[in-house]
Amino acid sequence: MANPTSTIENRPEPLQLSLLNDFLYCPRRAALKLIEGCRDANEHTVLGELVHEHADFPGYEVAKGVLVWRALPIWSDRLRLSGKCDIVEAELHSASNSTSEISNLKSLRPVEYKKGKRRRFHNDDAQLCAQALCLEEMFGIPIERGAIFHAESKRRREVEFTPQLRATTEQAIADLHALLGRSQIPGSNIQLPKALYRPACQECSLFEICMPKAIENDHTTSRLANRLYEI
Repeated sequence: MANPTSTIENRPEPLQLSLLNDFLYCPRRAALKLIEGCRDANEHTVLGELVHEHADFPGYEVAKGVLVWRALPIWSDRLRLSGKCDIVEAELHSASNSTSEISNLKSLRPVEYKKGKRRRFHNDDAQLCAQALCLEEMFGIPIERGAIFHAESKRRREVEFTPQLRATTEQAIADLHALLGRSQIPGSNIQLPKALYRPACQECSLFEICMPKAIENDHTTSRLANRLYEI
């Protein structure tokens, strides 16, 4: 008979939901964080933290008849994910006599805060969709859409959780787990995803660690490495 304690101890740790955004934006960035443990900060990460300052303060309030949760911890056993939602807006069954907010839920909508202008980013939509997948598992309520609030433009963009977006999100989560799994194989010599320099790289907090300009071209990298041993 299997030992339940042993099963729990051997269970893989859940991935942080924020890594999904990193992975879809740049697989190398996610790998540097996940495998190498790299962390750094710059003006963009500081601005992002300021934008999240209010949303990151745990609690709840009722605004215009909607229950608003802030910094709500979320997780999914099925997807092996954990994290938190900046904001979750909950609509209640007004006709219900239940005194429990949880059992009185009619609908849920996750809202993610971003520092930039209102623009459509595939990775942001997937991160929001992953939050919805966690909430659906936790509360047993289907969630059709969420929203992203852009602090710079002070505009809110609605995001529909289409079958295509859900499939993309779940595939990215599976790819992330596969990347982590390969890195944990004893004796494995896992290679990080190749660097691909883009103008947006300059804004990345791991730019100096990643060095995309220096290692993007394999031929140049090999030539420079060989010169180190020339007499």
